Amino acid sequence: MIEVKDLTRNFGSLVAVDRLSFGVPAGEIFGLLGPNGAGKTTTLSMLCTILRPTSGTAAINGVDVREHPSQVRRMIGIVFQEPSIDDRLTGRENLEMHADLYGVPSAEKKKRIDDVLQLVELEDKADLLMRTYSGGMRRRLEIARGLIHYPKVLFLDEPTLGLDPQTREHIWGYILALSKREKITMVLTTHYMEEADRLCNRVAIIDFGKIIALDEPRRLKEKLEGDMITLMTGDAPRLAGRLKEAEFVKELRQTDDELRVIVRNGNAAMPRIVETAASLGIRIESMSIREPTLEDVFLHFTGRDIRGQGADEYHGLSAIRRRGIR
Repeated sequence: MIEVKDLTRNFGSLVAVDRLSFGVPAGEIFGLLGPNGAGKTTTLSMLCTILRPTSGTAAINGVDVREHPSQVRRMIGIVFQEPSIDDRLTGRENLEMHADLYGVPSAEKKKRIDDVLQLVELEDKADLLMRTYSGGMRRRLEIARGLIHYPKVLFLDEPTLGLDPQTREHIWGYILALSKREKITMVLTTHYMEEADRLCNRVAIIDFGKIIALDEPRRLKEKLEGDMITLMTGDAPRLAGRLKEAEFVKELRQTDDELRVIVRNGNAAMPRIVETAASLGIRIESMSIREPTLEDVFLHFTGRDIRGQGADEYHGLSAIRRRGIR
């Protein structure tokens, strides 16, 4: 459904997206995971024909995004990261306006609006002004709006950004239900590890405009081959220096007073770590063990936490806005 080859976007001397290549089969939920500024939104903007690639190619259902942008737009739906609905209109009026913009036939419009309202469970709120909607309700209406013209591909840019955990869980449920019921291909950007893990069939981890890993979430985590032990101590550098020499330690990262240690057998390694600390006269303040997460995968490939900043995408997006493109 989506084919991308060597896709690149420059903003002056800034390379925001650097030769990305990937494919997305029909019906898959595909995730672009990375920190703020990594190039995720710029990639989505090119696939949605909002931005023209500097070089490389991308096609939606076989249609080139550069050569036939109007044809591509008829096949896609978009849920933008920033709110893009009119709060002076009702939910139904927002959907009617969007259906008109997409040329939905008048004879079909009411049924399609009723269908998408039911899909996101907003039938009883459809005739209320948008300004009375909660953040989660607005997000659900934006998803409904993106589906009004029956797109083949739905793009979701940070779909749960700024929502509380309970609402985020609800939105995840809607996205998964949509995928199963409507068989729509979805591409979402996120910097939430759990979101990518829960929703995506495959994930491309992107940093500084490049894909550094791409696979199923489960297989990405399996690449670390072990357990993650996290411990806090006031003398992390000295303990880290000794543990790096231990044969049971596969990988070790230190951030301030925290150590993250990947080992093959966590239950067997924990007592040995405590013994090592005791032999150095170092007090361990806390210690926990868990299976690796996608955040650990990102740390493994980049050497830093995903909460750190990636490439500075801000300048590129500012340039877009200065040209009047949102």
